[in-house]
Amino acid sequence: MIIMTSAETTATLARDIDATCRLTGQFVLRSGRTADEYFDKYRFEADPHLLDRVAAHLAPLVPAGTEVLAGLEMGGIPVVTALGRHTGLPCAFVRKTAKPYGTARLAEGAEVADRRVLVVEAWSPPAGRWSSPPGSCASWAPGWITRSA
Repeated sequence: MIIMTSAETTATLARDIDATCRLTGQFVLRSGRTADEYFDKYRFEADPHLLDRVAAHLAPLVPAGTEVLAGLEMGGIPVVTALGRHTGLPCAFVRKTAKPYGTARLAEGAEVADRRVLVVEAWSPPAGRWSSPPGSCASWAPGWITRSA
């Protein structure tokens, strides 16, 4: 088991994420095209030690003044939960659309109204696929995992 230390480099963490998440084979993409490699982010999110290392690495990047961490359904939820452990910030869990029953809320967990919210997701959604929780002052976390075209 590898636990991140203050001396761990971004390159080391990126190498471990790549080794865990890069799959080879035949994969049908959302576009309908096929690929022989696929990055499965859920593999590092499901590994508690690797997820904790990612969160420890991200914690210093949380902007000053952030009051709530918001994780977008589904990939952002485990990340903000782990990040909250490192920052002490409360978390909200944001759906793609508000549920039509119960609380009928778009964001569950911490209250987001009139608070500075940092939104975290593995990939930036296509335009128009996400809106900020009502009443929040949301900022978007730069893609914490990026890929080249």
